[in-house]
Amino acid sequence: IRQNSELVTTKLIDDGKIAVITLNNPAKLNALTEPIGDKLTEQVNTLQKNTELRAAILTGAGKAFSAGGDLNWLLERHRDTPENNIEIMQKFYKRFLIMRSLNVPVIAAINGAAVGAGFCLALGGADIRIASPKARMGLTFVKLGLHPGMAGTHFLPRLAGPQVAADLLLTGRLVTAKEALTMGLIAQIAEDSVEAGLAVARDICESAPVAVRTTLETLRAQQNLGLEAAYRRESEAQAVCYPTEDLKEGVTSLQEKRQPKFIGK
Repeated sequence: IRQNSELVTTKLIDDGKIAVITLNNPAKLNALTEPIGDKLTEQVNTLQKNTELRAAILTGAGKAFSAGGDLNWLLERHRDTPENNIEIMQKFYKRFLIMRSLNVPVIAAINGAAVGAGFCLALGGADIRIASPKARMGLTFVKLGLHPGMAGTHFLPRLAGPQVAADLLLTGRLVTAKEALTMGLIAQIAEDSVEAGLAVARDICESAPVAVRTTLETLRAQQNLGLEAAYRRESEAQAVCYPTEDLKEGVTSLQEKRQPKFIGK
């Protein structure tokens, strides 16, 4: 399957054993929008039916993996009601973390910036992460006046420990690939993250299929403990932040490329 001019493209290689899924809106740095999420869901549902599939790579077209949420959409949330936002956010997280329902190992090839929800997708939507040396990663939510979402508060502490999670989530700072490697956020750094991802995928294809599938189910089942509660908690906390002046200021300052002035309400 290859649909060009699509927001998400899927290419099957190695006799259909490996799928390369690409977020394909480079002009917007592959910002995560509802239409991209819908397209990703559609592609994953198609891949689910492919009995030959043994591994998948998730990457971004152009110079970013994904620069996070769409700023205008966040301002729409600012104007919406908390009840609506709780529901909208949970659906939004699940549109992207649909990657977890793909029953083959997923390798995120972080080819460039992975920020906010974009990094959450790499954390929760992949089993192994490989980054290009130029990739910058981080969960910048608090610098926008927003509580983190898309299960970032769930997956990050499990991957890197509570202290690294607190550091990254409370400062909202970006880290280099080198720092991400020392923190355990990524498995390796490679000039060409997709090629390095394919090497890992091909190695997985050399392993016994039933053993791989059942091992993957075991690992994901451990991560799934508390995941629904995390979705609920994050969406409720985001609904508290959305109507604040600080959220509006955080988003507007980013659009205007200036430092935000937060007031605490």
